[in-house]
Amino acid sequence: MANELEISQRHYSRFEQNETELSVNKLNKIASILSVTAQQLLGFDERFIFQNCETAFGNNQNYYAFSDKERELYETRINHLESEVIFLRTMVKK
Repeated sequence: MANELEISQRHYSRFEQNETELSVNKLNKIASILSVTAQQLLGFDERFIFQNCETAFGNNQNYYAFSDKERELYETRINHLESEVIFLRTMVKK
């Protein structure tokens, strides 16, 4: 992230640790890098899915913001798969 913002890792670390205030310009650039809005970064709500990732460098926490259309596609796919499971269970019982 520091590289993308064209700042040092130490400078970026100060943002993370609340030692330095983040400017609106930097916030907007971070949002752009993450393909989310600044409002999504500032306000955590149900549109975010929290996922923990283990890496060789330790624990990373990633936040993914899905659009309403993406959420709808996932829900449609889940419903289809649930129907398929029910159908296959019925076939196995026969």
